[in-house]
Amino acid sequence: SRVLAPLVQFDCHSAKYLYKRAFDLPWETVFGLKQTFAVQAVTANSAIRHSRYAALTLKDAVADRFRSVTGKRPNVDPENPHIAIHLYVHNNRAVISLDLAGASLHKRGYRKQSVDAPMQETLAAGIVQAAQWDPKRPLIDPFCGSGTLLCEAWMAACRIPAGYLRQAYALHQLPDFDMALWHSMKQEMDKQIAVPPGIRMTGGDADRDAVAAARANLALLPYGDRVEIVQSDFRDWPGWSDAFIMTNPPYGVRLGERSDAEGLLKEFGDLLKQRCAGCEAYVFFGDEKLVKKLGLKPDWKKPMRNGGLDGRLCRYELFAGPADARERKQP
Repeated sequence: SRVLAPLVQFDCHSAKYLYKRAFDLPWETVFGLKQTFAVQAVTANSAIRHSRYAALTLKDAVADRFRSVTGKRPNVDPENPHIAIHLYVHNNRAVISLDLAGASLHKRGYRKQSVDAPMQETLAAGIVQAAQWDPKRPLIDPFCGSGTLLCEAWMAACRIPAGYLRQAYALHQLPDFDMALWHSMKQEMDKQIAVPPGIRMTGGDADRDAVAAARANLALLPYGDRVEIVQSDFRDWPGWSDAFIMTNPPYGVRLGERSDAEGLLKEFGDLLKQRCAGCEAYVFFGDEKLVKKLGLKPDWKKPMRNGGLDGRLCRYELFAGPADARERKQP
């Protein structure tokens, strides 16, 4: 979730040589004394074994370079720097880069309100892309939580750029950045935003706070208030026909108990079998071991990581009965 622009690459077998090469770079032409900076480092299989020591060495080289040229040095801000410098040393090969993004790009800016165990925005975007939803079909998320899947689906359908709500990037701080050109390009991209005719999206959750969060987050997106969000337990839903179901059921984190999550999945699987004939369902399981608890055999499974968990996205085509099953076998 970073955009790095390499400044220099070199063989590096010691912290002393790292300092020398970094000191020789013209940092004073990259940013000024009134701007803050920070250094992040990663080292692997190299003579410089400690990432923090490598970061400190590079930070000292930058500060000392400024002192030698200007007599002063810029301040360090590890939390929110104007300029973020990255160092990667692998197999004694060093790369010093500038972070052009700043804050991680997975943060779209719409998630102002959240619930426990929210799905990462980039994972939700990957699910939407893998599912290949056609906006001509109604989209249903009966476990919408704070609305991350719905937000990403709405952005994809309406061609809303991922960074639409983002106000600043680290590259804005570079000396040759052209803000006028940036705004011109952004306006051209924003003109492409359009709501597909007849699009229908509905999300639901039994938790009142989750419903409020989903509504608030969607309202930040262009025309996002057109997405219907209801407070409702999935068991009370009448079912759907020819709809596109895409959801991330709780898997023990929000509910707190594994057995509760397993029982909920069985009930949801029964709903899909009994009240969703003709639908297409894409269900993300945060834990692969829960896939069988739904009681349906997926048409396919795709591995997708959710933080440190090994998740699976499963596709289910739901049929009404034997006639539909025979049709499914037709070439």
